[in-house]
Amino acid sequence: MGVFTGFGSWINQNSQEPLKAESKRSENGESKSASEKDTNNAPAKKKKKVVIYYDEKEDRRQERLWHKAEKKHPWHNPPPKIKVTNKKGLYHMNIELTVGTTPNIVYYVFTDPKGGPFFDYKKWRDIMKNTSRKVLKENGPKRVIMVEKALAYNILSLTTISIPIHLTMEENRKDLTTNYKKGKVILMKEFHGNYKVEPIYVDQERLCKKRLPKSPEEYKKCSGGQGRIGSKLTINHYFQPYRPFNIPPLSWFIRGNTIKTSKKLLNGIQDLASSFRQAEPPSEEDMEASEIDTVEVHNFLKI
Repeated sequence: MGVFTGFGSWINQNSQEPLKAESKRSENGESKSASEKDTNNAPAKKKKKVVIYYDEKEDRRQERLWHKAEKKHPWHNPPPKIKVTNKKGLYHMNIELTVGTTPNIVYYVFTDPKGGPFFDYKKWRDIMKNTSRKVLKENGPKRVIMVEKALAYNILSLTTISIPIHLTMEENRKDLTTNYKKGKVILMKEFHGNYKVEPIYVDQERLCKKRLPKSPEEYKKCSGGQGRIGSKLTINHYFQPYRPFNIPPLSWFIRGNTIKTSKKLLNGIQDLASSFRQAEPPSEEDMEASEIDTVEVHNFLKI
């Protein structure tokens, strides 16, 4: 499950995606590296070694803080900030989203091999899912992945079509950043961008007073270990349709639908984070009983 181990199973258990929809997702077309092959049919004694680039125990402690605080003072999701500009036909969509859960979980949602929690319950279908995935190169926390996604696209609210999107993605699982560019995207001449997840010290003004922390370590110290860490997701997406789809009114339609679809995906992230805050985090015993061995790398040298 990517870089997550115990959290991976917890995410699957507490995500609101229906089991029926999950069972329909075919993994036959998914290409995996040797380190990501499905081990469902493997002997029970064999365990999979997974290298992670964060403090797993600290993340678990953070989720317990979020769960405890949610009972007394429920987190209210701030709406995403979306700004779209156009320069010589190239659209730039800048998105900022605040999420009430830890950065590692938010990043995992985007790098989840199964495609994340992007499901439309009203229409009972996936908004976006992975249809194939292949790791091309891996070097420590950095890896290059070729992925094909299926994106649900509404046409004048009359019908919905599934648009295939082929991307090459450069992930850094330590810095929680990703750059992506198109391999092939229908109607699109340009389609590329990047995203990153950064920590937000939610309780710094209340617990740290005037001493504003500059790192998670400083925050833990000044808050007495009671400060929650949230996430700031920043996305910069660039796209330019081929002619004649770059000319009004077709360009207006594509621009509006792109923004609308992006909001649905962002809502999926917020909804999943809400389910995490309400659910009981895994216990130490559950984590120790996990079938996956992990190797934590906290001081990995940057490549």
